[in-house]
This record gives sequence, C-alpha cells and structure tokens, in this order.
Amino acid sequence: MVRPSNGFLSALSADDYELIRAHLRTVDLPHEAVLVETGEVLRRAYFPHRGVISLVAKLAKGEHVQVAMIGRDSLLGTLATMGEAPALNTAIVLVPGVASMMDLDRLRDAADQSSTLRALLGRHGLAVYAQVQQTAGCNAAHPVEARLSRCLLHTHDLSGDYRLLLTQEALAQMIGARRNSVSLVANSLQQANFIQYSRGHIQIVNLEGLRQTACECYGTVKAQYDRLLGRR
Repeated sequence: MVRPSNGFLSALSADDYELIRAHLRTVDLPHEAVLVETGEVLRRAYFPHRGVISLVAKLAKGEHVQVAMIGRDSLLGTLATMGEAPALNTAIVLVPGVASMMDLDRLRDAADQSSTLRALLGRHGLAVYAQVQQTAGCNAAHPVEARLSRCLLHTHDLSGDYRLLLTQEALAQMIGARRNSVSLVANSLQQANFIQYSRGHIQIVNLEGLRQTACECYGTVKAQYDRLLGRR
C-alpha cells in the first residue's frame, strides 16, 4: 500500500502505520487558513504532503513573529499527543497544499498502544523545538538578508516547490523584521539573480546562491532534524 508523501508517515513501521491508517483522511490546506489559535485546544493532527504550516507567536502590541515551520517532513500536533493543553502558538497555512489529517484522540490512543510510535512523536517534537530555539537566536543575531535566505531555503525544503506565494507581510513575520526591510532585501536577492520577486510571488532560481547568503542556522536546523529523525 502506497503511503501519503509525508516524512513522519513514511518513517512509521508497518504495525504503527496500521494503527492509524483507517483514521487518516486527506484535506486541503488553503492559503492563510488558521488551524488553531493560541490558547485553543488543537483537536486534529496534520501531516502535510505539500504546503507549509507556520507557527506564529502573537506579541502584545499586535506583532506576529514566526517561530517554526512544519511541512512534508513532520506533523502539526506532536506536543498535543501528550494531552489536551492550550496551543502555545497560532498555526497558519503559509504555503497552500494538501495534508493527511486525523483526530488527535485517535493518535493518542495509537501512541498508548505503541512505544515506537510514542518515541517517533517525541523525536519530531524535539526537532520542532530545536527549530524554535534556533529561530529565536537567528532573529536576534543575524542580518535580515541572511535570515530571509534561510527562510526561503527552509520553505523550499518543506514544500518541495521553487514557486512560493509569500507576501511582504508573511516574509516580515517569518524573519521578525519590518516590511520595508524585507522589500529592500528581497530586491537585493533579485538583483543577485537568486530569486524572482513580484507582488508576493517568489521563484527561487539559484539555490546555491541562497545557501551562500544564508546564515549557519539553515544548516544547523537541517543537521538537528537529520540527527533527531535518523536521516542519512
């Protein structure tokens, strides 16, 4: 049986996949759809096949800052498998796509039956937490151009797409910067022929150029994921 093209689902043993298979259903991830608000209880787990989910922190003065992204390599809902608790961040669809979805109660029941499933959920939770930590340090210490290059590379990795629909507002949230700074840096990356950028549409045309411009946080997060999730 062919499994959905999601890294978490692909990594499951046959027995663990059978525990959840009947409860999975395919859903669209519409652009800017809010999957859960901060303080709400997440009721469903999402396993993206395509598209990217942004985890966003809302600040007191109304600013929104992205703290992590989830795409085709993982799932939204790892921490919620440990019990019902208010969401720490708002989850918004950054790049539209498709996902497998299941009720979290069903996923908790399956995890209760399998130590290997629980362990894999734990490793994915740690991987997302590692990304949150690295993002905080990056936004505090690195220049805007390096941060934007990092986020574009990461979004490409998670979505599998070179064409991205990302407004200036979304880009500003991704890197914790002002919109005018994002516009200046995006134009600079375009002049370097790393991207093509027009009215919220970005096409990556030179991945290697972006890698050279990005800070070390891109490679660090990638290495952390590889180590935690047993990739080679």
